[in-house]
Amino acid sequence: MDDTARVERGAAPEFVTRVGERIRRLRKTRGWTVHQLAEVSGVSRRMLTDVELGRANPSLVTLDRIARALNTDFAALSLPDVAPRTAESAFAPTAVWRDGLGSEALLLGATRSPRAELWQWILVAGARYDAQPDRAGAQELHHVLTGRLRLELTTGPVLVEAGQTVTIASDHPYAYVNDTDIAVVFFRVVTGA
Repeated sequence: MDDTARVERGAAPEFVTRVGERIRRLRKTRGWTVHQLAEVSGVSRRMLTDVELGRANPSLVTLDRIARALNTDFAALSLPDVAPRTAESAFAPTAVWRDGLGSEALLLGATRSPRAELWQWILVAGARYDAQPDRAGAQELHHVLTGRLRLELTTGPVLVEAGQTVTIASDHPYAYVNDTDIAVVFFRVVTGA
């Protein structure tokens, strides 16, 4: 996803607003200007300003860079506020990405130590999501519930059928592709991102 994409082309508006408000609050708590956060995170001032104002749809990798610069993580920026996360404090999935055609990525939950994220993805027929590399050593585990997922990796394509599970290194560019006539639904677990 392009770092300069606008909200209409991706993330759910409530997600973009929540993330922007949290980034601004954390930046101000540190006493940093947008310029200082840009220098530490490697994200442009324009993008940071648009994110804080809820006008931009940053890539997941961009949000990870901002989170690391603020000494937090993607889940802390993204998930709704709830009581301390215990078995008794469940929360609804957070819509992080949508393509406007029916495809979406839902963040279902996360742990902090060790860091892991649980996602559910739906890609409609013909849909594609291009991902940016995660930090070195990051991995993803994919389990396909319905349909067939094609993973485009630097080492070549991998097909994952319904009922199958695969693990990939996600510290290289990759893509999720549905080149079939039916929707593909899969779970994604991210570690080390």
